[in-house]
Amino acid sequence: MASSVNATTFPSDPSPPSAASVEQTVVPVILALSFCHLLNDTIQSLLPAIYPMLKAHYGLTFTQIGLITFTFQVTASLLQPVVGFYTDRRPKPFSLAIGMGITLIGLILLARSADHTSILVAAALVGVGSSIFHPEASRIAHIAAGSRHGFAQSLFQVGGNFGSSLGPLAAAWIIVPRGQASILWFTALAAIGIVVLLKVGRWYQQNLAHHLARVRSRKLAKTNPLPRRTIIFSISILGALIFSKYFYLVSLSNYYTFYLIDHFHVSVRTSQIFLFVFLFAVAAGTILGGPLGDRFGRKYVIWFSILGVAPFSLALPHVGLTATVLLSVVIGAILASAFSAILVYAQELIPGKVGLVAGLFFGLAFGISGIASAALGKLADHTSIEYVFYLCGFLPLIGLLTGLLPNVERRR
Repeated sequence: MASSVNATTFPSDPSPPSAASVEQTVVPVILALSFCHLLNDTIQSLLPAIYPMLKAHYGLTFTQIGLITFTFQVTASLLQPVVGFYTDRRPKPFSLAIGMGITLIGLILLARSADHTSILVAAALVGVGSSIFHPEASRIAHIAAGSRHGFAQSLFQVGGNFGSSLGPLAAAWIIVPRGQASILWFTALAAIGIVVLLKVGRWYQQNLAHHLARVRSRKLAKTNPLPRRTIIFSISILGALIFSKYFYLVSLSNYYTFYLIDHFHVSVRTSQIFLFVFLFAVAAGTILGGPLGDRFGRKYVIWFSILGVAPFSLALPHVGLTATVLLSVVIGAILASAFSAILVYAQELIPGKVGLVAGLFFGLAFGISGIASAALGKLADHTSIEYVFYLCGFLPLIGLLTGLLPNVERRR
């Protein structure tokens, strides 16, 4: 494998690669995409991390803070299926670098914003950059995967999850002590991302013709396709599983610190450390879903990663502090393995629409996260944070719907 990787990754030789080399797993390209995913999600996680600073500095209301989140989530979620659909038909090898460039402009504007309106525009630009990045990067990871699609998506996804866990720490160490203008320091991350993504774009451009030929041959060779009605039903089931995963994940990522402070009376600093432990477990668990799906089947991984969380999520509101932290680590690691398996399963369900499927599911994840954050906050205001965790503990039981999914891998 090493020789094929060296021959096909960021080649200095402009001659096109052979079809056989395109079929192999090009690990350096996937690592480059994962690294840029880390940069992208570190940048986008800075925004909610600096909400307290923005609220105090500009006298913003909670409604205005919510509008910032809404603006980012809408641009980051609704545009992703559109981008994926468009690039399925008209591949754009350098769109990733353009998307990171838009994110860079958003960061500059965020650092220079002087009122709520300019902050909204900056949030929208960061969201647009993210909406371009995710479906296209997922598509290139799919192309570079060879036959190891689950492994590629997990490796790509783990970069984003690590980035999401690093963003709040970076904000606490750099932006909060030094002020809003220090956001400009993070433009260096976007600039590095642009350089790396330009190299990825050149690799994609050189392999594009062979990839399109491979897609056409697979379409011609495909027999006994699933009925359209079955595909629509299966996508609906996967959507329900995404709802279960991200609604429950948001209850922990957004409200875990409040739960620990209110229920166990720990300090804010201690709660932040426990939150980082949970987010690190999520990032570490992401790498499991894809390779396990490649080996044992995606449907089994989806079963385990959603429904397997239920015993732990149901127990969590009823245990002490130490057990809560340990259960959160187990929950994060298991639940994180779901997305890669779901995404690759959906791409196998609808072959030839890699960008559209990636955009649809990344957009759905972003959208559900935004809605869940607002809904759970309102529920906590009207009841208690303990009740939120008790109620959300039942969400992984939606994983029972996995039994209704067809076995698409048997049809390959």
